[in-house]
Amino acid sequence: MVFSTSIFIYLFLPITLLIYYIAPKKSKNFIILLSGLVFYSWGEPIYVVVMLISTMIDYFAGLAMNHFEGKKLPRKLCLIVSVVMNLGLLGVFKYSGFIAENINAIAGSQIIDINNMNFFGIDFLPMNMLPIGISFFTFQSMSYTIDLYMGNVKVQKNPISFAAFVTLFPQIVAGPIVRYDDVAKELDDRTITIDLIYDGIIRFIIGLSKKVLIANSIGALWTAVKSTDISQVSVVSSWLGILAFTFQIYFDFSGYSDMAIGLGKMMGFHFPENFNYPYLSKSISEFWRRWHITLGSWFKSYVYFPLGGNRKGMPRTIMNLAITWFLTGVWHGASWNFILWGSLYGVVIILEKLFLGKWLQKIPAVFCHIYTMLLVILGWVLFDTADLPTAFAYAANMFGAGGTPFIDSTAMYQISTYGITFIICIIGCTNLPKLAVEYLKKKLPLLINYGGIAGLMGMFVMCAAYLVDQTYNPFLYFNF
Repeated sequence: MVFSTSIFIYLFLPITLLIYYIAPKKSKNFIILLSGLVFYSWGEPIYVVVMLISTMIDYFAGLAMNHFEGKKLPRKLCLIVSVVMNLGLLGVFKYSGFIAENINAIAGSQIIDINNMNFFGIDFLPMNMLPIGISFFTFQSMSYTIDLYMGNVKVQKNPISFAAFVTLFPQIVAGPIVRYDDVAKELDDRTITIDLIYDGIIRFIIGLSKKVLIANSIGALWTAVKSTDISQVSVVSSWLGILAFTFQIYFDFSGYSDMAIGLGKMMGFHFPENFNYPYLSKSISEFWRRWHITLGSWFKSYVYFPLGGNRKGMPRTIMNLAITWFLTGVWHGASWNFILWGSLYGVVIILEKLFLGKWLQKIPAVFCHIYTMLLVILGWVLFDTADLPTAFAYAANMFGAGGTPFIDSTAMYQISTYGITFIICIIGCTNLPKLAVEYLKKKLPLLINYGGIAGLMGMFVMCAAYLVDQTYNPFLYFNF
């Protein structure tokens, strides 16, 4: 099920919240569990089994670790079982197709049937079966066992409460990646107030508007450009296309995070923020402190720091960064595009740590911003093209090496059609709207109090109108 659909907004959400609010306090986690299972199974019920397997693995691993309190080796074995089993689920469902393709390519023959996972005539598993959000809920569930092993959290003995943590529907399929420590106290005791519900509704409408009114609108341009043979795309159109995707993925993903955070508030939870105006960054290192914050925090806490972080000298730091960013690329998807995408970010961040960061501090901020956005935009080419040859051809065309015209009538039409949308996107990526609201709150509080409510209602009505005719349009990060 998708947040930005009529069935979720007008049916699932009000029914779920009504039952949740009137349910006794001790039953609320069961309602969360039940609603999460319904939400997740709406389109592909078979994949609920995968999520429940991950949940049970980590629940029982946690109980076992608690049983072996004070015994390092058994506790470590429990952690290893949790991590290996969760990564095994990821490997089978997300990466088996990619691995099979490369084995076939190396062998020069069809050793493994990519469509049916047929290995030397033996049926093993259907290929390309990707449970929605598997990268999110496995990482989220693993955070519990890792933190429990490290002594950062207490064991959760109630299976309903732990399952509610994993299946909490607002963030189950596309984040933010909520660690157990983030919501441990609220799982056992949370307060739902009118103010919290009100704040949640506002945040939800803002996120819905980002997705429906902005991301989907600007994304149509990228869809049109990407579906056109690159030999027929002018230089200007290729830039307009990837700029459109640059805005689309930000408003799509940050919109989902806003909606998830808002829904969490409606249910009494405080999820961590996931974005902090990343396109205002002046370095790639800063960009990744502002973009998908919960993923970066997860890799820092559970990969980079355990490897030694920056505490064991520069050579070891470089190696740790390289491993972390390689894995970040792999997490995003099973293709060489994602592996190269993550690895290149790792290279740039290493260079910034070695010398580039100091150099950036000495030049005007505007050039730092241009440098950062140019690399980010080129990164999105790798991120959302079919394969490496397509990505390289597209990037070459952006710089006039594709033999296409600099500008043509199609590009002029795209500029005239999407010009205002681009301006809205640029403003929306900055903190200017937030600063304007804060300023008006001080100068004209009544205008903001009443005008703001009217504005939000207007945005919701516009979203509702769009949703009537809109076809299925899931969030981009559902694929991860």
